[in-house]
Amino acid sequence: MSIELLKKAIAGFSAELAATPDSDWSKMTKCEGWTVTDLVTHMVGGAKGAAAAFRGGTKEDAIAAGSGDVLGSNPRAAYEASVADHIAAYESLADPETIIHHPAADMPASRLLMFRIGDYLLHTWDLAAGLGRTVTLDPEVCEYVYASLEPMAPMLGQIGMFGQGPSGTVPASADIQTRVLDISGRRP
Repeated sequence: MSIELLKKAIAGFSAELAATPDSDWSKMTKCEGWTVTDLVTHMVGGAKGAAAAFRGGTKEDAIAAGSGDVLGSNPRAAYEASVADHIAAYESLADPETIIHHPAADMPASRLLMFRIGDYLLHTWDLAAGLGRTVTLDPEVCEYVYASLEPMAPMLGQIGMFGQGPSGTVPASADIQTRVLDISGRRP
């Protein structure tokens, strides 16, 4: 099921990226200090690093794969190639619980996949909102990411990747997109 959620999350980011003209790549996203180019570089680097890890590479292989000029002369083509390879690398695993070597830590491949799903989902909103667009995130992917983050809610604001973490002002009755954005430190 998770690979299908990854594909849905990628589809959302891909649609927002396709709607972004080249002239907007120097504009800021909702990720503090990141332009569209910076965000796409992060996404391509993350996909390439994950693919290297899924294929049995070392931590150093994953770092090398996701570093340097990952966009090359055709950033859109680099993005498309990275997501296709990311999916293929995960699908090639015989067992999603295989321990892989990621720069953050050794972990089951399924855990890294969970992180990647969250990355695509949340950065879809960062891209769209940063450019003044509204976006409806896939509710099934939102539910998955929220369920993954919710047990960590008290510490999300402390780890540096989720802004100040949950605001504490969004009721449980709010729609899932509002809740997942809030728990991840985003304030629509």
